[in-house]
Amino acid sequence: MNTIDSRVFEIQHENSPSRLLFTVDHASRYIPDAYDNLGLEDQAVLYRHIAWDIGIEDVTRRLADKLQATAIYARFSRLLLDANRFPDDPASTPGSSDGVEIPANRALAVEEKKQRIDTYFRPYHGAIQSLLDVKSAAHDSPLLISMHSFTPVMNDFERPWHIGVLWDSDARIAKPLLDILKQNSTLTVGDNEPYSARDPMGYTMSVHGTDRHIPNVAIEIRQDLIDTHQGAEKWANIMADAVGQLCKRLAHKSGSG
Repeated sequence: MNTIDSRVFEIQHENSPSRLLFTVDHASRYIPDAYDNLGLEDQAVLYRHIAWDIGIEDVTRRLADKLQATAIYARFSRLLLDANRFPDDPASTPGSSDGVEIPANRALAVEEKKQRIDTYFRPYHGAIQSLLDVKSAAHDSPLLISMHSFTPVMNDFERPWHIGVLWDSDARIAKPLLDILKQNSTLTVGDNEPYSARDPMGYTMSVHGTDRHIPNVAIEIRQDLIDTHQGAEKWANIMADAVGQLCKRLAHKSGSG
């Protein structure tokens, strides 16, 4: 598979025979120079959760290595274009986020938004589609796991969960994974927390999972737990163990008819 632009997406273990595909829609805070930081005067904003999912790329890279699984990373900031929202959603190019105004996204011209969609969104999701095509041909059912992280505090509420399992109507991954994670007494596990995947459902799970009848789930890990390499390694181990158990359960269920 040819990469259209090294800044659009990156694939790890592209030719892995594993049925697993990890997607990281908000891996990067990168905004091309031509966009002049979207008019943001304070570049420190780009290090905040509004620009990317802090820590989740580090976790997923380690996790994919441990499982020798395929992972794909969007290489553009969610402020430029949110890869996990439907393109016609105004929030896909937010005019403000968590109280921060994004000047270049205010009154965004239709043609400018279309250019961003054509340049970033479509190539990234086209690559996901192609990866799933290959895995679908090799396996009865690939597994799609969308990796995210969440801010510890939102609207003055301190979120107690360490990890959340987000799912809609497809419980094939979610239910066993929740059961596996909850067996670890040190973890506070959220079922459709810190928010629900059902209202609204993210683009990646909806289009690549539900629409294709591919088992899918989104994982949310709290950012203060994974904002260091040590934290990322710890959570990569937790997830590798959980996903490994999940795959064994699914294989046993499939083998037992």
